[in-house]
Amino acid sequence: MTKGRARVAGNGTERVDGEASAGLPLEGILVVSLEQAVAAPLATRHLADLGARVVKVERVGEGDFARAYDSAVHGLAAHFVWLNRGKESFAVDLKAPEGIDAVKALVRGADVFLQNLAPGAAARLGLGADDLRSDHPELVVVDMSGYGADGPMRDRKAYDLLVQSETGLCSITGTPETAVKTGIPTSDIAAGMYALTSIQAALLRRYRTGIGATIEVSMFDATAEWLGYPMYLQMYQDRQVPRMGLSHTSIAPYDKYPTADGEILVGVQNDRGWRVLVTEVLGMPELADDPRYATNLERVRRREEVDALVAQGTKQFTSADLDERLAASGVPAAQLRDLRGLIEHPQLSTRDRWREVQTEAGPVRGILPPMNFRDVELPMGAVPALGQHTDAVLTGLGFTDEQIADLRQAGIVG
Repeated sequence: MTKGRARVAGNGTERVDGEASAGLPLEGILVVSLEQAVAAPLATRHLADLGARVVKVERVGEGDFARAYDSAVHGLAAHFVWLNRGKESFAVDLKAPEGIDAVKALVRGADVFLQNLAPGAAARLGLGADDLRSDHPELVVVDMSGYGADGPMRDRKAYDLLVQSETGLCSITGTPETAVKTGIPTSDIAAGMYALTSIQAALLRRYRTGIGATIEVSMFDATAEWLGYPMYLQMYQDRQVPRMGLSHTSIAPYDKYPTADGEILVGVQNDRGWRVLVTEVLGMPELADDPRYATNLERVRRREEVDALVAQGTKQFTSADLDERLAASGVPAAQLRDLRGLIEHPQLSTRDRWREVQTEAGPVRGILPPMNFRDVELPMGAVPALGQHTDAVLTGLGFTDEQIADLRQAGIVG
């Protein structure tokens, strides 16, 4: 365990280095989520990380379709393992009145209800925000969608790639020759994080006022927000940001450069950094005051020349030696690592960031959540099997063993 943190049940009694733990931030909060894929599950996984009880409502027999994306993690899907630890799986048929009644009963005791079905689908099931909050005004309801609840694209399919394309993200990502999507589901993640922050803000407001909230978050809006910088360039300079690969449209030198045995990334943010790079690292002091390169504006104008000069200097060193020289001089630089490089990265291992997460297929490795509380380590609960908690959820709602057996026999729960 990381020194100075405690893994506690949240009772606030354990002390770490003389400091009492206040427990998990969202302990006692019940979240019910009718979710699938990435965006909503990411938001609720972080709520679970923060101590909330999250009940994931899934289809009987099939579950979240992300369960079947691949079988990379001991037979389980990598997306699902990443996004669903710490949750309870409640498998129920929402086409059956008894199934809907059970979910509504669960929501009546909840603090948060989140769903990312197709627009209008939750309302048709009787799980719309107005219906749920009519006698439960303190409930926080979050409706997630691809393009929003109205507008000409309201009913369009909205996978991550499609939203990246529609918002223009793909147009600025890739090489000058080829537009690409980002290597991770950026639009999904953006929407999930805005849902998370919205829920936390709504719960804080409810603490002050007693009133819940109806919140809408779309992948399109979230991605558009993240595109603010290139969007302003387009609006006020009529300039499309070019695709630059690893380079930067407004800064030079900013790219990967060859070394004697590989390559390294260098990113000089200002003119002081340029002076340090050419004098202290590359041994080219004559370039420091050369008017052709002394300012970032001039370096950007002569990007190809600058990149060639920097490459000439970096090729003198091995990657390890150059990395050490750059770090010692304070010049921003990085190794161009692959995913194996991340897994083996000393910044994770030396800081004790790896933990073991339980799954139905056995334990797997996972990285601690990025929100680090000094007094308590956030939990990394098990990844649920489909319907693993159905009986427990129904029992908590007052169903008897006989009633549960009847529901299972009828295929209403699983």
